[in-house]
Amino acid sequence: MTHRSSRTLTLGGLAVVGALGLAACSLGSPADDQPGSADKTVVVATHDSWAMSKSVLRDFTKATGYRVKIEPNGDAGQLTNKLVLTKGSPIADATYGIDNTFASRAVDEGILQDYSPAKVPASASSYRLGDATADRQLTPVDYGDVCVNVDDTWFRDHGTTPPRTLDDLTKPAYRDLFVTPGASTSSPGLAFLLATVDEYGDGWPAYWKKLMANGTKVTAGWSDAYEVDFTAGGGKGDRPIVLSYASSPPFTVPKGGTTPTTSALLDTCFRQVEYAGVLKGAHDPKGAKAFVDFMTRREFQEALPDNMYVFPVDADAPLPDAWRRFAKVAPHPHTVAPAEVTRHRDAWLREWSDVTSR
Repeated sequence: MTHRSSRTLTLGGLAVVGALGLAACSLGSPADDQPGSADKTVVVATHDSWAMSKSVLRDFTKATGYRVKIEPNGDAGQLTNKLVLTKGSPIADATYGIDNTFASRAVDEGILQDYSPAKVPASASSYRLGDATADRQLTPVDYGDVCVNVDDTWFRDHGTTPPRTLDDLTKPAYRDLFVTPGASTSSPGLAFLLATVDEYGDGWPAYWKKLMANGTKVTAGWSDAYEVDFTAGGGKGDRPIVLSYASSPPFTVPKGGTTPTTSALLDTCFRQVEYAGVLKGAHDPKGAKAFVDFMTRREFQEALPDNMYVFPVDADAPLPDAWRRFAKVAPHPHTVAPAEVTRHRDAWLREWSDVTSR
């Protein structure tokens, strides 16, 4: 997620590779297929964390006659920017992966056409953006909580109590122990910045000054923070506190074990919601609409946790056993209204960069 992109976690001692190896899957579509071509290929612009099993996509093809060609375009911010820059000549028919931190920009720039599936899970309504135009153009597909995670084994071995809150991260006991991806280079990093904006209001820069003074390390992306610097990330990291996801702990159950070695601090989370939509000027809007419909259906929703490490918006879609046991969602996640994010994002990022570069 930069964001979940190239997430590699461990489950039962085995590597569980996320979207990196699957991001460019196209269900066997030839590289030169064009939207609306005779063989009915629907092109979907996504972020780099896209991953979905071929069996699920084959079922879509059987039901509709459309094959799926995925075009990855960086993280959620890069994806949105690319779609804005190419809105006069869209690079795809549909898009997936614009999140609630970039949704209002996508809508304001006019890159989407109105379309809402006729049938969506009733629970999906709670993830709508609350803006009439946005809700006509963007369909919620999944959500995830970006949270501070801790290596419980490390803290137990060192006889130290782990942090529990955002305030705790500034305390001397946790000096040089926290690593986070940067807000200007990754979507989870931006989500963490927004969590601090929600928590501290206009005082968020002062909080970040304390955080940096306490030895916080900022990396370019999630994989650097989790896989390299985090003590439980599979490498030889020396930082037992990391920004990751509420869904990360299930993947740290050791081989032969029954419980994760890490946990998410649910008071520190920011909720990300990801959306799908039909691009204005799509070569094949019918195919695009069919795929947006499919993403809200039970089969696709059930496949989301194991493929993209996110929670389905369909509350009735069964979760994998490890998720039911260990992947907890924040009861009261931090949120910032999408319109506020659009209005202040650039200024917040400039100020964040000034604070973290000192």
